[in-house]
Amino acid sequence: MMVRDVLDILSQFVLYIGILFSLIFVYKVVYILIAFRARREKHQEGKEVPLRKYAFLIPARNEELVIGQLIKSIKNQNYPKELFDIYVIADNCTDRTAQFAREAGAIVAERFNQKQVGKGYALNHLLNVIETDYASKRYDGYFVFDADNLLDENYIVEMNKTFDQGYKIITSYRNSKNYDQNWITSGYALWFLYEAEFLNRPRMYLDTSCVISGTGFLVHSDIIKENGGWVHHLLTEDIEFTVSQIIKGVKIGYCGHAVFYDEQPTTFSQSWKQRLRWAKGFYQVFMNYGKELFLGMIRGKGYRFSCFDMMMTILPIVIVSMLSLIGNALIFLLVPFEGKGLIQTYLIGGLTGILWVYCLLFGIGLVTTIMEWKKIRCPGWKKIVYLFTFPLFLFTYLPISIVALFKKIEWKPIPHTVVKSLDDLRSRS
Repeated sequence: MMVRDVLDILSQFVLYIGILFSLIFVYKVVYILIAFRARREKHQEGKEVPLRKYAFLIPARNEELVIGQLIKSIKNQNYPKELFDIYVIADNCTDRTAQFAREAGAIVAERFNQKQVGKGYALNHLLNVIETDYASKRYDGYFVFDADNLLDENYIVEMNKTFDQGYKIITSYRNSKNYDQNWITSGYALWFLYEAEFLNRPRMYLDTSCVISGTGFLVHSDIIKENGGWVHHLLTEDIEFTVSQIIKGVKIGYCGHAVFYDEQPTTFSQSWKQRLRWAKGFYQVFMNYGKELFLGMIRGKGYRFSCFDMMMTILPIVIVSMLSLIGNALIFLLVPFEGKGLIQTYLIGGLTGILWVYCLLFGIGLVTTIMEWKKIRCPGWKKIVYLFTFPLFLFTYLPISIVALFKKIEWKPIPHTVVKSLDDLRSRS
């Protein structure tokens, strides 16, 4: 076989991968278009709904700096105080998290277990404490938050409205406490805003299932009982929980009017470690639930598209990307045998592909920034600058995802140091 024949085969291979990649994700571009229509729907005000009783579950590990502000934002909710309780599980803490949480008004349990480490184990322990020591309270649902979060004062009111629509799991609008800190924090924050308004909102509009992302969600007590507590302990327990419920046919809702804020990692080292865990967790979920999702795409009654959507979310695209990179690398190794003109052709083609992806990601960031401009707590000039760094932030997922394929990864906490109140956030333009 001639060198040119090999080049032609490799070129076709790379082309087909690109086409496959585009076809798989073109529906998410349609999501953006649907989101504009969904956003035009007027928010229903004035409708009275039954007031349910809720419990807040807050896993916290060495969070003495931020735990007080979260509890304060919960206690300041425009919702009857007798209808919600705040529980903190101080998980393997070596600081004064438990003390500060109690002083702020939370019910606190402490857990010390160095073998079963992670948010899932802490949640399950806390649920067992509630079932044992506070069984008489009988909650309708459980909110799950991280210790660095802050809640808008109407958070419970808005979530309760969506809960009244029959959804047993609901996620909410995720904003950022430190969007303006640097290109890393803004990269995270802009992606979460895109997830909320241009993925979950159109899913809600289309009456398909939304996706939970880490924190800021509500779970019906029946779901917890049916599961026997919190039984999800992979590195991304939120995605595992989402997938497991979608496979069962449970539809997850989204409440865009329930707003909370969280803190993003500030250094690339912290970001690398966190996203390495996320990437590994996605692989774990794919390996554990991929078959059932595929069967749900074929046999699921009323939730086939939700299974497809979730499959596209957890699909290890990095493997496809690696195959494409390998194909391109082989092309560049063989091209010199065919002359400099061919080298230039393939080099220009490769750079064009990278530029096309950059522009696509820039477009996602641009649309999100324009639509969420007033909600982003950041000076205007920084919002514009971070548009250009947003694609670069997402590009760094490629090496992270490749390393995650081969490295053993364990759950490790990310330190939170941004001590802000809601008033501090509102003072920023």
